[in-house]
Amino acid sequence: MRFEDLRLVEPLLRAVRTAGYRTPTPIQSSAIPHVLAGRDVLGCAQTGTGKTAAFALPILQRLSDRASRGTTPGARIRTLVLAPTRELAQQIYESFRTYGQYTGVRQAVVFGGVNQNPQVRAVRAGVDVLVATPGRLLDLMGQGVVKLAGVEVLVLDEADRMLDMGFLPDLRRILAQVPRRRQTLLFSATMPAAIRELAGDILCQPVPVQVARLSSPAPSVAHWVHYVERADKPALLARLLAHTPHTRALVFTRTKHGADKVTRHLMQAGVHAAALHGNKSQGARTRALADFRSAHTPVLVATDIAARGLDIDDISHVINYDLTTEPETYVHRIGRTGRMGAPGTAVSFCTAEERGDLRAIEALLRTPLQRAADVPGQRDARARPPRPAAPPQARVENAAQPGRAPRGALVSNGGRLLRRGRARGPRKTLRARASAGSRPKRW
Repeated sequence: MRFEDLRLVEPLLRAVRTAGYRTPTPIQSSAIPHVLAGRDVLGCAQTGTGKTAAFALPILQRLSDRASRGTTPGARIRTLVLAPTRELAQQIYESFRTYGQYTGVRQAVVFGGVNQNPQVRAVRAGVDVLVATPGRLLDLMGQGVVKLAGVEVLVLDEADRMLDMGFLPDLRRILAQVPRRRQTLLFSATMPAAIRELAGDILCQPVPVQVARLSSPAPSVAHWVHYVERADKPALLARLLAHTPHTRALVFTRTKHGADKVTRHLMQAGVHAAALHGNKSQGARTRALADFRSAHTPVLVATDIAARGLDIDDISHVINYDLTTEPETYVHRIGRTGRMGAPGTAVSFCTAEERGDLRAIEALLRTPLQRAADVPGQRDARARPPRPAAPPQARVENAAQPGRAPRGALVSNGGRLLRRGRARGPRKTLRARASAGSRPKRW
């Protein structure tokens, strides 16, 4: 199938060709006809499947059609797209700009962490499509800057992550201000019960669009695991990056502090790396992403929330420095590589304490991860050296301790021979023994 077969207008086809795309992905060929028809859509697709274009292209076509019939561009917000993170919101905005560059449709993006004044000016200048994170959108709604009474299309992207981040109350406040008569598109990488419940509340007879089984990774990604001691992880990561050819590597840690710590270790080892997490300023996060995109910084160390939805081509390796406790998050992480059918590699470090997390991931994938070849200097956490055998006396209860006579032995005390008593648990005082009904022994 070609994009021309989806009945897209020439300005959109021209933009798609300019962006270098020739054939639609499965999610695009499945969702675009339904969105063009005005149907609500419940989509399940992983990051990297072309999901953004699946809703951006048909929305732009519908908006441009109505603009040609006399609607003034930018007179009111007609499409609202909600995203969980600043990075994802920025990427969606850039996609709308890329695909809509020949349509005359106006776009703007609002998110927190930066000065709101430029965003306020952009909104007041008039927009057709507003991409927003829930927090900043509610702030601007409270100030009277943003009004949602004219919204015709509502899009919730990465809905599962928005719920994971606690945005459900914010979403319900926003939904209360959007007209009930609208088209709603909900996209999620997973379909837990909370997402199905939300979909039942906000969608009207939705068309389900699912391009793969739930929580399935891209088939072009190879999965490897290194069994390693926790203390050896930093050195293993540095050696792995030094001995493995890669274009860009995305490293996931469980905490923000861990991301900073891993980045410092890599820099000390001569590996150019940057950290990306929620404690970084928006300027620092933007610079880190720009350097990573340009390959000026080939290694990016990030937390899950900060890296959710990143749309960066040619990431050859995703490294799980810390295994996630949620198997679905593993699928989200490795979705950054193997995009659009390209080959990718996912490497996981697994300590003895993380074996349970690894088993849960393998159960979700329905296949075991392949054991990676040892990197020079690596110690295998599964091959711990055996404990030295205890001496015979240590295996006998009440064995003698160095410098003391064993229990039951005769010892000399001021010229008298006394026999040391047997151990009977914690030592008690004479009063405690008497109160327990036992007569204290005296020598």
